[in-house]
Amino acid sequence: MGKIAIVLGATGLTGHALLQQLLEDSDYDKVKLFSRSSSNTDHPKVEEYLIDLFKLDNYADAFTGDVVFCCIGTTKSKTPNKKLYKKIDYGIPLAAAKLCVQNKISSFMVISALGVNPKSKIFYNRIKGEMQEALLKLAIDNTYVLQPSLIDTKREERRIGEYLFIQFMRIINPLLAGNLKKYRSIKPETIAKAMRWLEKNDYDKEIIESDTLQDIALKM
Repeated sequence: MGKIAIVLGATGLTGHALLQQLLEDSDYDKVKLFSRSSSNTDHPKVEEYLIDLFKLDNYADAFTGDVVFCCIGTTKSKTPNKKLYKKIDYGIPLAAAKLCVQNKISSFMVISALGVNPKSKIFYNRIKGEMQEALLKLAIDNTYVLQPSLIDTKREERRIGEYLFIQFMRIINPLLAGNLKKYRSIKPETIAKAMRWLEKNDYDKEIIESDTLQDIALKM
């Protein structure tokens, strides 16, 4: 029997890229999707649960598998309400990780962001930092916190500022070397490849920054 992967956030940029790669990966027989809205993916491997992600505990019986890929996340522009933002970026990943402990799932990966800090005065950086800190305390055997830089992709919604910044980063990426290399923008497909490699191999760091994700993805 092949592995069972659980994906949260398959309708997002990185989650969608990861889903497509998992469907083509012969190591996985089933991909369980837990989402608020459908991924509209018609594939024999896919088992989709359309749920209220704030009530993930109610679906503990279905939340079984070999690895959880948590690609859940929002932005300040999408979710200006700070209480709701915390429920999404802190609450959902922690609920999923606790289900891993409960259901003896030994691998958990979550997408955070570069530069987050639980002691930051910036609310959005602090929440993700607090999430990482709480997650690592659960001591799941194979836990990886991915910290990508700016994700370089074309979004469906119009974000002029982000679009211009992505174009700017594409120009200066080659100039970012040494300690600045981690600030290079990164493709969602690259993050997905890194996640798959980490699930298949041992790695000695739990928190992985963007430039290292780029290097790991090249191994797939």
